[in-house]
Amino acid sequence: MWRYDKKLIYPVRVSKPDPMSASIIISQLGGPHGEMGAATRYLQQRYSMPYGEIIGVLTDIGTEELAHIEMISALVYQLTRNLSEEDIEKGGYAPYFVDHTTGVFPQAASGFPFTTAELAVSGDTFADLHEDMAAEQKARLSYDNILRLVDDPDVKDAIRFLREREIVHFQRFGEAVRIAQDKVNARNFYAFNPSFDTKAANRIESCK
Repeated sequence: MWRYDKKLIYPVRVSKPDPMSASIIISQLGGPHGEMGAATRYLQQRYSMPYGEIIGVLTDIGTEELAHIEMISALVYQLTRNLSEEDIEKGGYAPYFVDHTTGVFPQAASGFPFTTAELAVSGDTFADLHEDMAAEQKARLSYDNILRLVDDPDVKDAIRFLREREIVHFQRFGEAVRIAQDKVNARNFYAFNPSFDTKAANRIESCK
């Protein structure tokens, strides 16, 4: 259960349309490293997570990613509202416009629609947490690339905020990994691994 505050987590105020910027920023809505995937991944991973502290981390970050979805959607909407036909053609927005007009549809910058097929929800504590750390780094990289391509200072301000949050999330998932490591066999680092041979591992260690 969530309580919904009807305002963006960070203000988005775009003063002029820019369909070309919208067409790349939308990738952080429904692209391979986007916020929709992040929110879905984290909020689903928490069900099989065995440790309450880490469930809390996944719930907190997954919920914040929902707020990031709103920010990206607001950016795309504001960048494409009141577009003229000339704006659409010059901005390279015609292929998107044909399918969605100026609706905010979750897709990658390449045009590929959002899919959950790429999301990792493995049920394994360490597999999922390392996936999450990598996901945050890839999202940070996507925001870096967007900052290289957009010029509007209002847009850049919102994107910088989102980029900074990806760094914070990466750090929190790193802390979650350390919490999990403290709770399992220090030699094993697996929450569940019936094939792990402790005696064999000890023999290997003694030969080093």
